[in-house]
Amino acid sequence: MAHLIVVSVDAMVFEDLALLAREPNVGRLMAEGSLVKRVKTIYPSLTHPVHASLISGCPAGETGVANNQEYLPGVLDAPWFNRLDQLRCDTILHAAHRAGLTTCACRWPLTAGGFDVIDYLVPEVMDAETDAEPDLDKLYGRVCSPAIFEEIVRPRLGLLDKSERHPAYEVFSMECAAEIIRRHKPSLLLAHPGMVDHARHRTGLFSPDVDEALRLTDGWIGMLMDAAREAGILQDTNFAIVSDHGHLEYTRTLAPNVFFAERGLLRVAEDGSLAAWDAYCFASGLSAQIAVRDPAREGEVRALLEEMRRAGVYGVGEVLTAAEAKARYGLEGPFRFVLEGDGTTAFRSDWTGPLARVNPGAESGLHHSSHGHMPERGPQPPMLVCGQAFRKGATVETASILDEAPTFAAALGVDLPQARGQAIREILR
Repeated sequence: MAHLIVVSVDAMVFEDLALLAREPNVGRLMAEGSLVKRVKTIYPSLTHPVHASLISGCPAGETGVANNQEYLPGVLDAPWFNRLDQLRCDTILHAAHRAGLTTCACRWPLTAGGFDVIDYLVPEVMDAETDAEPDLDKLYGRVCSPAIFEEIVRPRLGLLDKSERHPAYEVFSMECAAEIIRRHKPSLLLAHPGMVDHARHRTGLFSPDVDEALRLTDGWIGMLMDAAREAGILQDTNFAIVSDHGHLEYTRTLAPNVFFAERGLLRVAEDGSLAAWDAYCFASGLSAQIAVRDPAREGEVRALLEEMRRAGVYGVGEVLTAAEAKARYGLEGPFRFVLEGDGTTAFRSDWTGPLARVNPGAESGLHHSSHGHMPERGPQPPMLVCGQAFRKGATVETASILDEAPTFAAALGVDLPQARGQAIREILR
C-alpha cells in the first residue's frame, strides 16, 4: 500500500534549497526526487488561507478562508479560521477517507474538529484556546483523536511547556507525527513545521536565524523518514516537501482604520472601542481587505483609497475592487476592496494610536519580513517530491499551488473533482 507524507515548511522559498541540498535529509530527497522550482501561491499569501488551498486545490474565494482571522469588525483578536468544517469545499483528507485510506494531520491549519475524516488528529491549537484552557492535558485531550492521545500525545505535552513557542511546537508536533507513523502507518500524513516562518518574521528574509531554522527543519523531516523506515514502509512512502508562501521585508506598519477615523468613516467610543463604521480594514499582512457597510458609499470609499495610493505615503501600492480581486486571484470575501502594500509597509487593523509605526530596531539594522502580498511578488515557494509515485530527476519551472492537492490525489490514487488545479504530470510516474 502506498503512503504519502506531506510536509509544509511554512515560508520556505526556492532560494532556501541551496542550503537544504547540503543537508542529509532534504538533500537526499532532492537527489532522488523531482522539483517544481517556483509555485505561485494564492492571494492573500497568508498561512491559513493557503493551507486551505493546499489540501483542496481551490482559491480563497471558494474555500471560504480569505484571511487568517474571522471577519469581526471591532474585534482585534478575532478567532482564526482553523476548523475543517469552515472549508466550503472538498479536501484531500475527504477524498482519502472516502477511498478507505487512513489519514493523519499534525498541526496542519484548518483541520481542527475533523474527526470524521482524520483518523489521527493533532490539530493546531491557537493561543486563545490555551489562554482559555491552560491545562494542556485537558485541552489536547479534547481536541486530539482519542486513539492517539494517551500513548502518543500526552507523553509529549511537556515539550510545549516553554516560553518560546518555536521550536517547541515543531518538536512536539513532529515527534507526534513520527510516532503515529511508527505505530499506525497512515496512508496520508500532513505536517506543518513553522520555524522558518517564525525566523523570517523576526530577522528578515535571509539571515543566520533563518539558516538555522532550515537546518532544524531538515532534522524534523529526517525524523519522519526514520519513522517510515522503522515502520517498514519507507519503500512504499512518497514524500512531498512543500511551502505555503514567501516573504517580503518591510520597515513599517500602517493602520487604515485610523485614517478612516480621521475622515469620518469610522467612529471611536470614549473607551477606545469601535463605536460605528462605514469603512473598515481587515489587515492581511502586506495587503488589506476593506469592507464597506453601505453599498451606496462604495464610490466614496474607492475615491478615498485611490487618494491614499496617489499620495504615496500611506503604504498603498495598488487598489483592487472586489470584482478585480476575484477575476485575478479567485479571491472573495465580505469586503469590497483590497489594498496591496507598496513593498515597505504591512497593515494593521487597529483604529487607535498612531497611523504609522516604524518597526522596532529598524534604525539599528534589525530586519523584519512578512507575507499576505500578491503571489507573484518576491521569492516563491518550491515543491519537492520523492518516492515510487514520482519521477526521478524531473524539473518543472513553475506551477500553481492549486495543482498540489490534485498531485497528492494522483499519488494516492484518489479523486478530487472539485479542485481547480491539475495534477503536475511532469513529476508523476
